[in-house]
Amino acid sequence: MIQQIQGNVVLSSSLWVNVALAGLSALLFFYMGRDVRSSRARLIFGATIMISLVSISSYLGLLSGLTVGFVEMPVGHPLGGEAVLSQWGRYLTWAFSTPMILLALGLLANVDRSDLFVVIAADVGMCVTGLAAALVTSSYAMRWAFYGLSCAFFFVVLYALVAKWPADAVAAGTDDIFGTLRVLTVVLWLGYPIVWAVGVEGLALVSSVGLTSWAYSALDIGAKYLFAFLLLRYVAANESAIEAPGTTTAAGSTLSED
Repeated sequence: MIQQIQGNVVLSSSLWVNVALAGLSALLFFYMGRDVRSSRARLIFGATIMISLVSISSYLGLLSGLTVGFVEMPVGHPLGGEAVLSQWGRYLTWAFSTPMILLALGLLANVDRSDLFVVIAADVGMCVTGLAAALVTSSYAMRWAFYGLSCAFFFVVLYALVAKWPADAVAAGTDDIFGTLRVLTVVLWLGYPIVWAVGVEGLALVSSVGLTSWAYSALDIGAKYLFAFLLLRYVAANESAIEAPGTTTAAGSTLSED
């Protein structure tokens, strides 16, 4: 495994770049939150920082060969019968990191806790069934069946982000930054199933493991580190508004509840 990764410059560079960015972003986010005191803002910071910490652990796992393996593509797959290097550890990463993204967004928008739980549960289901789609070797049809199930879970997440949570963000007075983060999240998250479909795991229109890995890594950079920076910069500058949702003016100043 190690030889396959180290011998492929495109593949290994897609992993090392994220190790560096995850480490640097974690240090930056700790620094940005050094003066945050309110409990709600600290919880958002904690959840968001975990995204970087989970990512650096995951990418080191991929580089070490711990969470990669060869998967023989089933009959019917364009690479049927060939052993393809699978980075199945990415799905474990997403199962831990994407719930932290949704938790941070939910806290920002002050959504109902039961709704937040359902969306996070659907997100975990999306990642687990995505892992199954990547690892099934007995049937090409079953790979797509798990892919379809994963997309169904994804639809639940998208519905919350697009149709339900924006109203909560308006009530909380954080709809300006929530709108930006929602668009960023929805657009980039839609890229993951597309990469799966056209990459080596799906239709193999892109048969290079290294290029597929770079596509996932590029999406991670925007969906995790850029997302986290924009969110935490806002929270650090508007801590009082985060702690008392729904009491901010359009200019961002806090109003008294008296």
